[in-house]
Amino acid sequence: MICITRFVATTVFLLFVFTGVTFGQSGFSTTDIQKVPYEEHEKFEEEFGDIDWTSSGFDASLPIDRIPTSELRARMQKVYGDPTFGVEDLMDRPDFSPSKYVQFEYWFIIDDEIPMIILDVDGPFRQGLIYAGAPQFVDLMPEIKRNFSSDLMSVDSLAEYRDYFYVIDEDQWYVVGYEDGEFVREEISEPF
Repeated sequence: MICITRFVATTVFLLFVFTGVTFGQSGFSTTDIQKVPYEEHEKFEEEFGDIDWTSSGFDASLPIDRIPTSELRARMQKVYGDPTFGVEDLMDRPDFSPSKYVQFEYWFIIDDEIPMIILDVDGPFRQGLIYAGAPQFVDLMPEIKRNFSSDLMSVDSLAEYRDYFYVIDEDQWYVVGYEDGEFVREEISEPF
């Protein structure tokens, strides 16, 4: 009987090893992180507009959290293209106020069902990103962040971009970006 039990235990252990299941993890692996383009933001808002967004689950510290936001924006441009929203996409709204908006927002749908929004911390002046997701997927968020981070950290070059950002304390607009291999941060008058 002991030999059979040992055989069964060994077989189960090997099954877990070969299928990639480990104890204490959900076994979830994000396979498809799709950016929502600006043209599809209304569809995203209709589907996920009633979510009470949370950052819970994204709080594990990873190397990506110590990279300047300006570099992360260039990495995101390389992997995902233009953000879902930039300031220029919001200025025509009647309720627009520069102090309400961030430099960029990327909206995502993961594996066709999990919504996620990523935005800058404080324009180009800090490190890391802000993550938000739906509370019902909070247990999956650490794995989502790891996979997202892996995608950004694996790029071999940075992509050019140009954004606008407003600093309310200074009452100052900036154009920020990555152009000709250098990060740009210039004071400007109102951009539009």
